[in-house]
Amino acid sequence: MNEIESLFREYAGENVLKIEELPSSGSNRRYFRVHGDTRTVIAVKGTCAEENRAFWVIADHFRKQGLAVPRVFAHSEDFLFYLQEDLGDDILFNRVAQGREKGAYGADEKSLLRAAIQALPALQFEGAKGLDFAVCYPQPAFDRQMIAFDQNYFKYCFLKATGLEFNELRLEEDFHRMADVLLKEDSDTFLYRDFQARNVMLVGDKPYFIDFQGGRRGPIYYDVASFIWQAKANYSEALKMELIDAYLEALKPYRQVSKEAFLQSLRHFVLFRTLQVLGAYGFRGYFEKKPHFLQSIPFAMDNLRRLLQEPFEEYPYLNQVLTDLVNLREFEQGNQAQLEVSIYSFAYKKGIPNDISGNGGGYVFDCRAINNPGKYEHYRHFNGLDAEVVKFLEDDGGVTTFLGHVYSMADAHVQRYIERKFTHLMFCFGCTGGQHRSVYCAQHLAEHIARRFNVKVKLYHRELEMEQTF
Repeated sequence: MNEIESLFREYAGENVLKIEELPSSGSNRRYFRVHGDTRTVIAVKGTCAEENRAFWVIADHFRKQGLAVPRVFAHSEDFLFYLQEDLGDDILFNRVAQGREKGAYGADEKSLLRAAIQALPALQFEGAKGLDFAVCYPQPAFDRQMIAFDQNYFKYCFLKATGLEFNELRLEEDFHRMADVLLKEDSDTFLYRDFQARNVMLVGDKPYFIDFQGGRRGPIYYDVASFIWQAKANYSEALKMELIDAYLEALKPYRQVSKEAFLQSLRHFVLFRTLQVLGAYGFRGYFEKKPHFLQSIPFAMDNLRRLLQEPFEEYPYLNQVLTDLVNLREFEQGNQAQLEVSIYSFAYKKGIPNDISGNGGGYVFDCRAINNPGKYEHYRHFNGLDAEVVKFLEDDGGVTTFLGHVYSMADAHVQRYIERKFTHLMFCFGCTGGQHRSVYCAQHLAEHIARRFNVKVKLYHRELEMEQTF
């Protein structure tokens, strides 16, 4: 932290009151919110000076072009640390979470998605004007070598890991044909490369763009494919077309293109991006054993399955390999093993709930050490879902500490069960009457797991005779 404190004091001329680390994504960069006497900034610690320099130069250029990106303030001499504007914590990914989980986006969510993709053409065209692409890392342009890197990422980190047999020479021939198609249209536009809802921040409802350090010169279709076909976005086909129409309308001041021609070119980039994403999921999931990426594979496979409904005649062997891939047993629709987590509240005097799955895995937590609201007459006719009991327990504070420990164990256990493709896990919370403390704890764990993981959660408040599915 000494480097961050020193950099902030040098830039702001203020004392550092607090530094808090922020959640990171899949990269090796670490983000910190630095609180000074009168302001906050975001400090970034990267492991690659060239990548940090690329972000710095591109961000500074974009700001001068009037584009909505964070201001950059200062960097360390070795470029491993830099300070940027604090845009808050509101990201598009979180604002549309309800629509993503339900598969049905509301009017406000659609409006935010449209605003983001309508801002993309300005970034692609205005952002490219006067930009020295030589600063881009690791390459200044989307070229044949970069395409080959991503194709091989898919081949070696995902396709081979599935065990599917294929002719590597024939596959390479189609990979070369794909590169020819992707490079058919020369372009002087900026390619964001990781344009997705996680990298769009909202200030009010205005979209601001972050994490474009991997950008380079390249065709416009790639970013549209990245945003609309993001694996877990769960957009309906109608919403995809709505977002494409919004993009094409915003594109008109820069380029006139027919929708039919645009869609024909776009589908090749959607296929390429899907292969690249599967390569990333394979590496992070199969090799690095990160459950979040394993959970995302079925969504990307569903995208691929829908794409193949119209065969890619340009790549006949690749088309056949991908068809065989989506038909593998582990990727068949409805056959992907999903963990079901059962959570119970109960009264000890009536016995611990039976494990109806027969799996025998999980925990039983004794809530009787938590201060009991049931010993007071006022709370006896309430339960752990009622505001009066919730306030009592949270004001007391014991339940918060207790659940903090439970969450740590539960998160690790759920992640490991997903990774091992187990299908059932059980958590039980017991107290004296099964009405207050156990109900509160069971409800909060169910909501916690449902927010963090793509699993089915079934909640049973046994003594209240209540059930809920997340």
